[in-house]
Amino acid sequence: MEDRDWKIIKVLSSEKNITKAAQMLYMSQPALTSRLRHIEGEFGAQIVNRSTKGIEFTPEGAILAEVAEFFIEQMDHLKDRLRQNSNQYAGTIIIAASNYFTLYTLPGLLQSFAQEYPDVSYKISTDWSKDIFSMVYAQKAHVGFVSVDYGGFSNIHFLYEDPICVTYFKHFELEDLPKLPRITYQSDYLIQSRLSKWWRNNYDAPPFVNMHVDKLVSCKEMVQNGLGYAFLPKRMIQDMPEAYSIPIVDKNNKMITRKTWMIYNDKAAQLPVVQLFIDYVKATKL
Repeated sequence: MEDRDWKIIKVLSSEKNITKAAQMLYMSQPALTSRLRHIEGEFGAQIVNRSTKGIEFTPEGAILAEVAEFFIEQMDHLKDRLRQNSNQYAGTIIIAASNYFTLYTLPGLLQSFAQEYPDVSYKISTDWSKDIFSMVYAQKAHVGFVSVDYGGFSNIHFLYEDPICVTYFKHFELEDLPKLPRITYQSDYLIQSRLSKWWRNNYDAPPFVNMHVDKLVSCKEMVQNGLGYAFLPKRMIQDMPEAYSIPIVDKNNKMITRKTWMIYNDKAAQLPVVQLFIDYVKATKL
């Protein structure tokens, strides 16, 4: 077995499709099929069953897929340790971040960090804040950036907060909202709960929701095209000067905001390059 064979098994396991796997691996379909037959011959077992709908792993194939995941993870970890042994400012940082942070803050942060530490590489995934907590706790990510503090984490550092604004492409007053078309988006439960509470405190009638989208960025696009209003973080609407926006406040006239924290675990912080990144983020005004 060559290193690339383990990667072939891992990609096939996730994609369940020869064509898509070949594209991801930058191989031709015949080359991938040939390599798969070679792997099956080496282990003397059929790894996948093929059908018109794709592929399905056999019980033997499922065992190999599990080992492939472990092998690749261990090899990456070993390479990282060797790189850091020769250069403490090198290595791979695994980051899990909310979609919002990834779109509007992370690129600039990594750009400035990379200028000082060009030998560092990154693995980045986006997810809901509650899942990012789980990933960092399980050490599947070194550092997480979340929009909700679910508690129970000692290594959590507050970064910034954005006022949440009602944003619409027509002039409006807050008392007009129950009659205007609203666009909602899927987000963490606690964020939605705060918005729902604000609405109940200010209106007797339910909102007129005429569109629901899965992502915050899709919601912004719909607002930009005049299809309705939405509750958007101020950082997100800075490139929308033509839009009308009003920050929302609670009963005590305190601004309602979307907060962002960095979380990490003690074991990850033992890696010099990860600790370097953590310290850099703490010292950076975002």
